[in-house]
Formats: sequence, C-alpha cells, structure tokens
Amino acid sequence: MSGDRSLRDLIARQSARFGDDPYLLRLRSAEVVSFADLEQGVGRWSWLLRERSLRRGDRVGLLISDPLLFAQAFLAIIACGLWVAPLDPTVNPINADVLNARLRRLGVHAVFSDADRPVAITVNWYDARTVHSFGSAASGQDADGAGGVILASSGTTGTPKVMALPVAQLLHAASLIATHNQLTPTDRGLNPLPLWHINAEVVAVLASLVAGSSLVLDERFHRTNFWALADDYKVTWINAVPAIIARLSNVTDAETIAERIRFIRSASAPLSPAVFEQFQSAVAIPVVESYGMTEAASQISANPLDGPRKPGSAGLPIGVELRIVPLAQDDSESSSPPVAVGHVEIRGPSVITRYESVGYEERFSADGWLRTGDLGYLDDDGYLFLAGRSDDVINRGGEKIFPRELEDALSGVTSVRGVAVVALPDDVFGEVPTAYVELAEGCDQDAVLAQLRRVVTEGFPKTHWPVSFTVVAQLPAHATGKIQKHRLATEPIDVIATWDLA
Repeated sequence: MSGDRSLRDLIARQSARFGDDPYLLRLRSAEVVSFADLEQGVGRWSWLLRERSLRRGDRVGLLISDPLLFAQAFLAIIACGLWVAPLDPTVNPINADVLNARLRRLGVHAVFSDADRPVAITVNWYDARTVHSFGSAASGQDADGAGGVILASSGTTGTPKVMALPVAQLLHAASLIATHNQLTPTDRGLNPLPLWHINAEVVAVLASLVAGSSLVLDERFHRTNFWALADDYKVTWINAVPAIIARLSNVTDAETIAERIRFIRSASAPLSPAVFEQFQSAVAIPVVESYGMTEAASQISANPLDGPRKPGSAGLPIGVELRIVPLAQDDSESSSPPVAVGHVEIRGPSVITRYESVGYEERFSADGWLRTGDLGYLDDDGYLFLAGRSDDVINRGGEKIFPRELEDALSGVTSVRGVAVVALPDDVFGEVPTAYVELAEGCDQDAVLAQLRRVVTEGFPKTHWPVSFTVVAQLPAHATGKIQKHRLATEPIDVIATWDLA
C-alpha cells in the first residue's frame, strides 16, 4: 500500500465486501457505524472540507471527545488527502495560550471539535458535528495527494518533537498488527484507550479496518461491569495498558470472564512481571505485551500470540530491524542487570527518518537507524527486555542504577498500585534513587511500607536502595497510564507520608 489513496480504496473495498456489517460500536449504546456508513462518511467529510476551503496537504486538528465521531473524522480526513493532528480533549480548552502554542507547533490550519469554541483561538474553528447535516455527497475531492497524522511529544525534556506519519506508514504498521494479532472479520476488539494517541489510532482503528473486523469504542476505561459488557458485545480481544490490566486482575466472585476473548494486548508502558503473573492467575486470558512509540507508528515489538510469552519482555521485533548499541565505556559501570544493556535503535518502513522539529538530528544515524531513547537488551532467543529510558538512569557516584529493576520488584508488593523511582540530588554521590508509591485505598500502610523495605534490602545491593519512600495520593500519569516522572519534580504532589530508608 502507498499513499492516502490506499486508505480511501481500502474503505471502499471493505464497504463493498462487508456493507452493513458493524465496523464501529459504542460501548453502553446501540449506536453502530457500518463499513458502508464509513464510506458514505468519507463523501460527506470530503464535501465539508471543500466547503471550508480546506485542501489536500492542509493540517486539521481534531479536538473531539466522542469516540465514534473522532474515529470517522480521523479516517475520512486522511482519506481525503489531508493531515490530521489529534488533540487531547481532556485538556482545559479555556487556556487559549497553551492551545494556540500547540496548534502553531503542529502547523494546524483549522480545528474540528464537538465542544464549544475556546477563546482567542488563532485558527478557524468548526463544529465537527455539522458533517451529519450533509447528504451522501459522493466526492468533493480526489483521493490522491499527501495525507497522514501529525503528532508532537510533550516536550518535557526539551523542544517538543513533531512527527509526520504518512498514511502509507500507518497502514503498513496496521497490517503488521492485524497479522500478528491474527485478526479476521469474525473478531471484535474493545478499545478504552484515548483515540488521540497513536496506539488506539493504529492498533485499534486502522488494524480493525485492515482486517475487516469490528471495534467497540469507549471514551475511557470503566472497571464497573467490564467483563459483563465485554461478553454482551461479543468482544474477542482487548487493547489495554498495564494500569488497566492491574485493575482487571482483581476479579470478584460475581464476575464471569467471557470465554471468547482470545487475548489482551498491553502497550504504552512497561508491564511488571508481578502484574503479568497476577492477571494470568486471576483471569487466564493470554497477555500479549508489546513495545512501541509514535516514531514507529505504534509498534516495534510484541510477544507471540502463539508461542512463548516472557514476563517482563517486550517480545520480538515485528516488521522492523532492532539492534542494541552498547553504552559508552563510562556509562557501563553497573553491576546490574547482569547483561549487556545498551541503546535500543530501530529502522524500517514503519519508522520515521526525520523529525519536523529541529534539535533531534543526532538521533538518526547516517544509515537510517533511529535511537529510541530506551535502554534494553536481547536475550538468547532474541526477546527484547527494556531497562528504562536513557535519561532516567540514576548515576550514583559513577554507578548506574536502572529504575525499572526497582519498579518491577516493588510493584509486586500487595496493595501497591504504582511506583516511580527517580533521581534525587545528593551532595556526596551526585544522585541517589528515591521511590514514589501509590497505594490502594484502605490498605495497612505501615505493613506495605515494611514489605517494600524488605524487597529492596533483601533483593538489591545497598547502593541501589531508595533513600526514601514517598506515599502519594496519585502518581501523575498520561491518559494511556504511563507515569510521567518529570511531573514529580515540576508540579505539586499530594504527599500522604514520607518514609526514610535508614
């Protein structure tokens, strides 16, 4: 597949093949979008874009909370040859300066939203719901031309990285995911993840379209009646993150797990071996842990669906080349882990070759390798194990400490809902580790802290012990569940207690 014409042709082919069969469904609702509805929606959006004087190559922001409306707009606008810039609808839109800065960074020409217009916006602002007032216009624009997705990182460690992912790259990744997950027209996915993130866009929306399967969407994860609803909607696989898997591990006697669910996919953040084992014991649905990033159109590696799935591993590379580049000599003075940890680098058809923003040119080698910023190693079977981000490594007097080792061990303690190990400045050693923990409500805090202490003192050398544990009401996290460690140092945190490890 190449070019956005492939997406428009794909939609037309799936409409001809599946017609009124469901493609998108809304959880807790009878609302359904068929494959035929999707094709008709492309025509309506094409007409609407022409009426708004938008042309192929333009960039359109989507600030849409409604998951069914977002998915249709996302697919249709790209199929019409434009670029979509998904925006987080949970961010307070009243702060016009923040929103305007983001729109300028992404080069957006117009924004479609299903909410009221924010103040002082610097681009044209349109109501996305008006598309439903148009008839079944067959074509307002031709199908050929550039199109894809424009995304930006948060920019917490410097200038935000802006990435342009052409639709051919997105479809290539979606095809790999559909094949790896063995999706067929009889499958039905459940996606409670945010649609403005690359994971849900490619892994759920596009992979389901490629496979001709259906997809149930929810605006966010709800634990109440989750398994019963999954059964009611005949779900066969779930797109999740570790935070969701951890909550689903606690199954009550009144709940029944639907037998038709083939697997649950985990992405966006590391899944600790302890949570993996807890879920497998309580639920017995296979967990397929994966690893990806926006720069690779969502997926880099994944554990096999049929084959060994190793707890703590991100699995085997899928459709990309992956190598581990040894750390510099002065970066390798660590006694743990006892393997060759290095920089994870990737290249391939689903991987970008440049950033739109300046300042990150050094991340690309002359022969096309992208340095991901993650550290990891490959075992004898070629499975990838991640040790953490390169900028998270704690340098304690010349000894490198990998936070994920501690986090994986501490997360296995009962009643621990989240852990973040970060560097704390120290006059003697330069940096020392400290741990922030979020505990389950109503737990015996003293007992949990005592167990945390035993885990580190009995399982790690003294140089790796956190100097303290800070219990917080809630760890700051991205909508996908990934803990945002930088916010622990830059934003006020509701601290419940601090416990020094003497």
